[in-house]
Order: sequence, then C-alpha cells, then structure tokens
Amino acid sequence: MSKFEKLKSLNPHLSFYHVEEKQFELYGKIITDYNFDEIKAYMEEIQIPSEGNIYVASDSKMEKKLVKKQIEATSYGQMPIQIGYCNGLNTFLNGLEYHQGNEINFAVTDMVLLLGKVQDISERMYDSKNVDAFFIPEGTALELYGTTLHFAPCTVTDEGFKTIVILPKGTNEPLSNENEVDSKSDQLLFMKNKWLLAHPNRKMLIDKGAHPGIKGDNIQVNH
Repeated sequence: MSKFEKLKSLNPHLSFYHVEEKQFELYGKIITDYNFDEIKAYMEEIQIPSEGNIYVASDSKMEKKLVKKQIEATSYGQMPIQIGYCNGLNTFLNGLEYHQGNEINFAVTDMVLLLGKVQDISERMYDSKNVDAFFIPEGTALELYGTTLHFAPCTVTDEGFKTIVILPKGTNEPLSNENEVDSKSDQLLFMKNKWLLAHPNRKMLIDKGAHPGIKGDNIQVNH
C-alpha cells in the first residue's frame, strides 16, 4: 500500500485525492518550470518547531537564490514576490484564507493540503463539508489559484512538514491602519492581501480578530 493509499484509508471522513488527480485542476496546477534545489537544500537546515507551526513570509537568504528572478519573470509577470516557508506539526483545518494573486508551494516533505473555493463562501461563512484534501508528495511544486481557499498544510508524519511559500510581495504583512478597514466589506481582511475565515474552535485566531466564518467540523487529518 502506497503512502497515499494508507492516508486515504485513515481518513474516510474526507474527500481525499492525490495532487495528480484531475480534481486538483479546480484549485491549481503542478508546475515543473523551476529548479528548487538551492532553496530546498537551505530548508534542510531549518528546523520544524516542537509544537504548532512557524510561518516566515519573507526569508532574505531564500530570496537571493536565482529561482526568485525566474519565478518573478514567468509566473508573476515581472511583479515582485516574496519567498518564505511554513514548517510545523499541524493536523487541523483551523482556518481558510485567500489572496489576490496565485500562491506557489514547494513540498520539502510529504504533506496534505485542505482546499476549498472562494465561490462557496456565502454571507462570510463557509461550510467545511466542502473541503477537499490533497496529498502532496515531497518534491512537488504547485500553483494555487487566487480563488482557492487554503491554510497551513497538515503533516503526514510525527516529524512534521516543511513547505516553501511564494506570494506577491507584501502579502501577510500587518495591515497599515486597521481603522481604515470597512468592517462590513472587509470583515475577512486579516493581514495585507490575506482574507481569512477562522474556525470558531481556533481560539488563537479568533482572539487576534479573525472572523469566525467556518461552520461544520474543524477537520483533522489522521496519519
């Protein structure tokens, strides 16, 4: 039994797919245009936290690598980008976010992404029963469309996960002035270029002002 087949059998509560299956085409695409070897080697030196996740939006050493200019020129039409990472031990959905602009991920380890569609948000609420789970093997690069709801990956081992995260420059930085945000139209705007729906069970996000916009189960991925 492959790792994917084992994970699928452990998660009968989920619509569970391999990233190479056609269902992923609704959310993004696999990309093979870039060589991530340099930043993957750098990621080998970065530790997985002993609990929770760590997210670094912009890592100056990673952004000095040649692949940054290549991705800016091709995938982002010469617009500036940031390269960072997310490492951790997460196994829950916890929230879903989206950005204006596509996001590129590179799986340094095997991982699972829980994905949804912006089009399924109704009155600032999203039902977690609509989430699809995708197994992403180590070494896979993928591009998530701007209409794809996503959040931190889920680990498939006790050791945790590592992923490289590439976004338009400035994404996930603190809002410049929260008082300028229209509380009705931008209730989901949590950070720069980051619209977020949090599960009510994720008290840490709610306490920071995230909108409790996910109804249904706070999905957990078993491994």
